[in-house]
Amino acid sequence: MLNRQQFSIDFAEQKLTLEISKLAGQANAAVLGTFGDTSVLATVVMGKEDRNIDFFPLTVDYEEKFYAAGKIIGSRFVRREGRPSEAAILSGRLVDRTIRPLFDHRLRRDVQIVLTVLSYDEENDPDFISLISASVALAISDIPWNGPVAGVRLARTKDDKTIINPVNSLFSDPANIIFDAFVAGAKDRINMIELGGNEAKESEVIESFNAAQQEIKKLLDFQKEIIAKIGKLKIDVKFAEIDAQLKEKVENFLKDKLEAAVYVKEKVERQDKLGELKSEFKKYLIEQSVENIGQADAIFEDELDKLVHKNVLEKDLRPDGRKMDEVRELSAEVSLFKRLHGSALFTRGNTQALAVTTLAAPGAEQLIETIEISGKKRFMLHYNFPPYCTGEIGRMGGVGRREIGHGNLAYKGVLPLIPSQEEFPYTIRVVSEILSSNGSSSMASVCAASLSLMDAGVPIKKPAAGIAMGLMSAEDGRYKVLTDIQGPEDHYGDMDCKIAGTTDGVTAVQMDVKIDGITLKILEETLAQAKKARLEILNVIKNALPEPRKEISKYAPAVESFNINPEQIGMVVGPGGKVINAIIRDFELQTIDIEQTGKIFVAAIDQEKVKLAVNYIKSLTREFQVGEIVDGEVIKILDFGAIVDLGGGKDGMIHVSELKNGYVNKVEDVVKMGDKVKAKVIRVEDGRIGLSIKQLK
Repeated sequence: MLNRQQFSIDFAEQKLTLEISKLAGQANAAVLGTFGDTSVLATVVMGKEDRNIDFFPLTVDYEEKFYAAGKIIGSRFVRREGRPSEAAILSGRLVDRTIRPLFDHRLRRDVQIVLTVLSYDEENDPDFISLISASVALAISDIPWNGPVAGVRLARTKDDKTIINPVNSLFSDPANIIFDAFVAGAKDRINMIELGGNEAKESEVIESFNAAQQEIKKLLDFQKEIIAKIGKLKIDVKFAEIDAQLKEKVENFLKDKLEAAVYVKEKVERQDKLGELKSEFKKYLIEQSVENIGQADAIFEDELDKLVHKNVLEKDLRPDGRKMDEVRELSAEVSLFKRLHGSALFTRGNTQALAVTTLAAPGAEQLIETIEISGKKRFMLHYNFPPYCTGEIGRMGGVGRREIGHGNLAYKGVLPLIPSQEEFPYTIRVVSEILSSNGSSSMASVCAASLSLMDAGVPIKKPAAGIAMGLMSAEDGRYKVLTDIQGPEDHYGDMDCKIAGTTDGVTAVQMDVKIDGITLKILEETLAQAKKARLEILNVIKNALPEPRKEISKYAPAVESFNINPEQIGMVVGPGGKVINAIIRDFELQTIDIEQTGKIFVAAIDQEKVKLAVNYIKSLTREFQVGEIVDGEVIKILDFGAIVDLGGGKDGMIHVSELKNGYVNKVEDVVKMGDKVKAKVIRVEDGRIGLSIKQLK
């Protein structure tokens, strides 16, 4: 038996249990967290030696195990876990972004947190238990860390209720949800936000976050009790001491030089000037026989950080001279390329996003299968960040965590505006190509995507826009909130808060910090300042294209949908797909997609061929009713009646007694081959249809 230590607390109407045992006994610490029937094993390990690098090497890996949900999925030929899903990468990023600010970034030893989902109960999201398990594992280990930290998922419903750690079934009715968020914090501050909203009011966000903060405090107190009982002494890691003489040399060299290099309006000019200054700096270090170049570079960066903070806090001076709430120059245009279904270029300062919308039939939906989700995705937004967008050379191909994270944020910013499949029966893919980047390309992607969708004729409810907000703060409590951060403000600032929304509310928020966190007061100011900028950007978007185009591109497929009786699906498909393939071939269609409910989607480039195919399938599956009046052509004469073609491969028979009132000697006396006749349906039995001409009268 394992020697177990269990700590439990009642939280959000369920029991939260954290167990420390001999599981993963060779890690610095391991915690098995359970909430409901969802369990996550969090392990933390730190390397034994310092690395000769200039950054803190932290990695967070989130491992989905198919067995956790009782599934055998993956490739048919490799039934095992492979590379992480996008959902797993986003969960790992969520934990990483929360715990990272609480490390001393002078640490040069590798630290790895591995989160393994061992059990999933379909109702309780693993992110909540992953974060608190990782926090406790770090806090009780001997790894230097300034925790604990905790976070909760919350939902704001239409009846103005804030639900902490809602079960997943609550989201079965998305129309009832104003916003869904994960918010985390340490001490009395918020240090990470991930929110997707349906035009939420800023006041609603603050009110719900205030409730969440009270619950986070309970989780922090719970962790402190555990740490007090079983926490280990932290390893005494020696950080390199700053050489006082070297610091003085660097400060003397930079005096009257640094500000002239940094405080330049254009990014390229700033990069050139900083590059020249750093070249001079290296020559100076060689002349002064400085051996510790790495430490000298660190002092250089620290001085730059201090300068940017000081000028904002004391002089309201930003590197490019803008006011605190001023947005850079904006421009937008649409329909850049003739053959694309929809395209738009959005520019803010030196940041450029080219968004392209592609429309396809419903069969082009993305299939998703993870331990949490099995389904289809009809709206996709993908984000690409090539190296040339920052004037650099780098490896092309592949999708990194940055692309997935930024793409997901832009996706959430636009998702609430996408029409339902009933309103617009298309699969929709938007790709945002970042052509130039200098601050918040993900929010530029929201702006470009809105325009691109409207250019493609997608009837979105209204356009959305996004803006990145920053913060400069001091230890004495002074702070300034900055609108539309870029360059040094992004790199040296204390907060990166991206906010997307419409004229009526917020659709997405993502916040990360480099300090312990921010207060709700700072967040409230940030949201208000962001709204002002968002409305300004939306005016530019509306001037470029006021509303969605009434018609889709002639290069996009025409799609029409209708319903049949599910029992007739086999009739449309035919044996071995013979019928459906013949329809696609004969009418020159792209696809025919059939759902189990009996809903059929027909797609082709030619709208007329879509209509003809739809009419044919409707006639094929038509269910005739007694009393119905039909038209058809006589295709066969029998001794006892006539056969009439009713279309769609169906026919009916008019018995000689139903041709007219009175005696009929020969069928040909009333109807002949090729005649067009109108008749009344008098009988439908086992697929056989009886018709009558005389009963029409």
